[in-house]
Amino acid sequence: MQTVQTAFWVVALLVFLAIAFDFMNGFHDAANSIATVVSTGVLKPAQAVVFAAGFNFIAIFIFHLSVAATVGKGIVQPGIVDTHVVFGALVGAISWNLVTWYYGIPSSSSHALIGGIVGAVISKSGASALVSGGILKTVAFIFISPLLGFLFGSLMMVAVAQVCRRATPSRVDRWFRRLQLVSAGAYSLGHGGNDAQKTIGIIWMLLIATGYTAAGATSPPTWTIVSCYMAIAAGTMFGGWRIVKTMGQKITKLKPVGGFCAETGGALTLFLATGLGIPVSTTHTITGAIVGVGSTQRASAVRWGVAGNIVWAWIFTIPASAFVAAVAYWISLQIF
Repeated sequence: MQTVQTAFWVVALLVFLAIAFDFMNGFHDAANSIATVVSTGVLKPAQAVVFAAGFNFIAIFIFHLSVAATVGKGIVQPGIVDTHVVFGALVGAISWNLVTWYYGIPSSSSHALIGGIVGAVISKSGASALVSGGILKTVAFIFISPLLGFLFGSLMMVAVAQVCRRATPSRVDRWFRRLQLVSAGAYSLGHGGNDAQKTIGIIWMLLIATGYTAAGATSPPTWTIVSCYMAIAAGTMFGGWRIVKTMGQKITKLKPVGGFCAETGGALTLFLATGLGIPVSTTHTITGAIVGVGSTQRASAVRWGVAGNIVWAWIFTIPASAFVAAVAYWISLQIF
């Protein structure tokens, strides 16, 4: 009986850690949702976080659990995951998130989690325990999502320039200050829809591994879904203020029309990836869209040095979180 009770509390601890990671994900990535709308002056920071958090939660009613299924069942071979693997994955992801948040680097919480899973699983069973298809499409979208964001953002900017070529700058600014509320809401919807599901996926993975949910279940328990969407919305409410300035002003200077195009391009990319069940980085996506918008004005409008530093953070995210996860997996074996 003691063993069963101990196992229950270990699972409860890991669920708590996962939800804490989801909260941190919202906290860390809040800047991605609100940076453009704050930096263009359309909303004040306090208004923006409430606005974004609301759309983060509304996403629960919009998107199917395709991303959760990929993370929960499409990354690791059946029977490999246990409490030690989940502990290692979460510690690896949380550690990298804390480091990048502290230094104000807009890295990917999503890929930190994937890196954590990969590091812990390889420590236990080697690379053969990973599902190559799930890993490859996730890694591929490290490059594809910012490129899509860049493409959609720049195309939107060109299209808007054509449509509004005869309008006065003041009139364009007035229109797009209103329209940016629509694009910011759409982006926050996509952010909540993709990011909350990653945590749902790892909790689902844990519940299957420990026998609390059947392996053949088509969806995780409802409490898992609601808890994760609430956590990411709450994290967004508190915001990631260290990263807002980098995303909103250091890469390129944005006006409301540019903010609208960047958010719309980012939202389109997130909707596409979530529909395909691919866990992507909202950071990568919105950065690509912002760079795309800036580059349509002139290449010098983009501060490529800042963008380059962000890219280096992307490159190191998976190996760094994987390394910490491998160490945490070993420590977990000693503790539990």
